[in-house]
Amino acid sequence: MQNNLILSTLFLSFFVQLIFFSYASLFKTDKVTDLSYGFTFIILAACALLKNGTFFSYQLLVSLMIFIWGVRLSGYLFIRIIKIKRDKRFDGIRENFLKFSKFWFFQAIAVWVISLPSTYLNNFKTDSPINLLMIIGSIIWLIGITTETIADMQKFKFKNDPKNKGRWIQSGIWKYSRHPNYFGEMLCWWGIFIFTVPFLSGIYWLTVTVPIFITFILLFVTGVPTLEKKYDERYKDNKEYQKYKSTTNLIIPGIKF
Repeated sequence: MQNNLILSTLFLSFFVQLIFFSYASLFKTDKVTDLSYGFTFIILAACALLKNGTFFSYQLLVSLMIFIWGVRLSGYLFIRIIKIKRDKRFDGIRENFLKFSKFWFFQAIAVWVISLPSTYLNNFKTDSPINLLMIIGSIIWLIGITTETIADMQKFKFKNDPKNKGRWIQSGIWKYSRHPNYFGEMLCWWGIFIFTVPFLSGIYWLTVTVPIFITFILLFVTGVPTLEKKYDERYKDNKEYQKYKSTTNLIIPGIKF
């Protein structure tokens, strides 16, 4: 049953991405690209929950985490793309069918893989009381979603103020971390994984690779490295920025990387 559901969510992830890709490719638009990312997580969680039909408290809670995370991220990114009109990441790509489709293919895989812990949990047939690890996971997730929500709101407001043109945000939560939004994102997925730990056995312990994967990607592949390089090039001769960089933690307040 677990394998059937896992395969079903894989096909569903590709199907949802195909719909959004078709629209984005046909109209050469970036408006639905990031919207599709968070939305697909919600669809997969809902599918797993409804297909199992048990609706235990722990299943409803983990699904609620995914729903809130997905709505927040998709809503924020959709509002942002409406404001900036286009995503520079796809310049020279959206017009090339093969290159553009490659992005959507890997996004479908990524969403499916990252959803595995919640998919696995939503397929259980036996009830279980909320225990300490679930509470700890929920608290970590709550801290994460709160952190990235505040960080995104502060940065969005800062960038849309004309007087801040050409500057970087170093106020609010950004005073204590140069990438608090990514810190919050990591906490969200570590929290969800910890929430699922009481149910893990055998091969499903491999779901620990999900938060590890997200942490690795944000710290060493995209996210942090991309923005650090961008700001280093833009403000390399700005002493104020160099001071900000040397005195402000990269990710976690109080810990230097």
